[in-house]
Amino acid sequence: MLDYVVVGAGSAGCVLAARLTEDPSVDVLLLEAGGADTAREVHIPAAFSQLFRSDVDWNYDTEPEPELAGRAIYWPRGKVLGGSSSLNAMMAIPGSHRDYDLWPWSWSDVAPVYERVREQLQVEELRDPNPLTLAFVQAAQQMGIPPSPALAPTDLEGVRVTPVTQRRGRRNSAADAYLRPALERANLTVRTNAQATRVVVEHGRAVGVEVDGDVVRAREVVLCGGTVNSPQLLLLSGIGPRHELERHGIRVVNELAGVGSHLEDHLAAGALFESRKPVSLYAADKPLQLLRYFLRHTGMLTSNVAEAAAFVRTRPDLPAPDLELLFAPVLFEDGGLTPPRGHGFTIGAILLQPRSSGVVRLRSADPFSAPVIEPRYLSHPEDLETLVHGVELARRLATMPAFAEYVGDELEPGDLSIEQSIRERAQTLYHPVGTCRIGDVVDEELRVFGLEGLRVVDASVIPRIPRGHTHLPTLMIAERAASFLRGGARHETNVIDAAV
Repeated sequence: MLDYVVVGAGSAGCVLAARLTEDPSVDVLLLEAGGADTAREVHIPAAFSQLFRSDVDWNYDTEPEPELAGRAIYWPRGKVLGGSSSLNAMMAIPGSHRDYDLWPWSWSDVAPVYERVREQLQVEELRDPNPLTLAFVQAAQQMGIPPSPALAPTDLEGVRVTPVTQRRGRRNSAADAYLRPALERANLTVRTNAQATRVVVEHGRAVGVEVDGDVVRAREVVLCGGTVNSPQLLLLSGIGPRHELERHGIRVVNELAGVGSHLEDHLAAGALFESRKPVSLYAADKPLQLLRYFLRHTGMLTSNVAEAAAFVRTRPDLPAPDLELLFAPVLFEDGGLTPPRGHGFTIGAILLQPRSSGVVRLRSADPFSAPVIEPRYLSHPEDLETLVHGVELARRLATMPAFAEYVGDELEPGDLSIEQSIRERAQTLYHPVGTCRIGDVVDEELRVFGLEGLRVVDASVIPRIPRGHTHLPTLMIAERAASFLRGGARHETNVIDAAV
């Protein structure tokens, strides 16, 4: 019997596969529903949006969102080794130390883990910041936003060019940084194109997973499918709210009301402007830039697209920033699905601490059917107010002297009111969390309540969305989980009242 079966080779799964197999006496099987990360676009930083709606993407869409003009919002999620770290914007900004006020782990608990993550990833500075990006940083300071030394949790507020998870101008995904160095170990087996369809539970203990019609048995099962797939797999396995399971004819194995609830995400709206100088990433695929990239790994193709960020508070009494102004030296429209129409730039406004929350639930008992995703964006009215304020700041920033030689016509919101533009054009920033959160579904060592031998280790356990980007927090969670597992944490039945 295996020691561990890890379901999902995304950010968390890659960390666990690497850390657990450092002990040669432990056998680990890593299952990935997608394939290998061999697509060229995975490794070219600026090409990540070309992976959207491709075979390395779970290709999810939300249900029509009532507060977003009835639109279904596209959610890219990585279905490939490295998971979403193989098609994200590579931003190494984990949020604020204040984010841990609601965790059972304090900032002092996780700070050294973040240092370990940064060492493993070798977070770097962007190689070739665009001149529009440098203008944004200068303009933000002209507007009164101070420079931030690192956009780190202890000094998040301010503006800076984005630190990135790259290595010498190429993406450095979790598969690159963690999994690849571990692949030569005899105690690690990786199976791609292998989608787990059920956690097998016997006598109150998870004993394995079903994949390709067979049961793979292990001493411990660790779900690393992410905020959409982990709750889906729990529900398919009879673990979740009774009414949801019975609705689909699934036998209740472990009634756990919180599975799939408390979905939170960062909603992004913004202002788009034409550039009067032809310096934007619209030229990234031109021969000169291709030559620069393939010869020296420099130039526009090394861009992570979201090249700079400013974190601000809308009120001085707030303990930490509640808005992010995200800069892209390109017209980033329709969530990256629409090619830019010409030279321009985007100043996005991101709601960092939404009050709205949603759910992930089953569409059917078919494990290959996409689940129902209902973020319920802007269902709390204060979220819209904050986001309108953010777009107003973005517009004002574009009037600063540093942009004078570049800024042309405003394309968005344009003739629309800011509120209408948000409702008709806002998109996800790809940061869903919370559907298996600590305290509701798992305990502080990430063990699923009411069962032995089963943990969830990914962004779904985050109890409150961070004031930053979710890749590094997910890696931190996985590093911490590896410590729990290697430390021999007792696998006792852990039953609590579901209302706690």
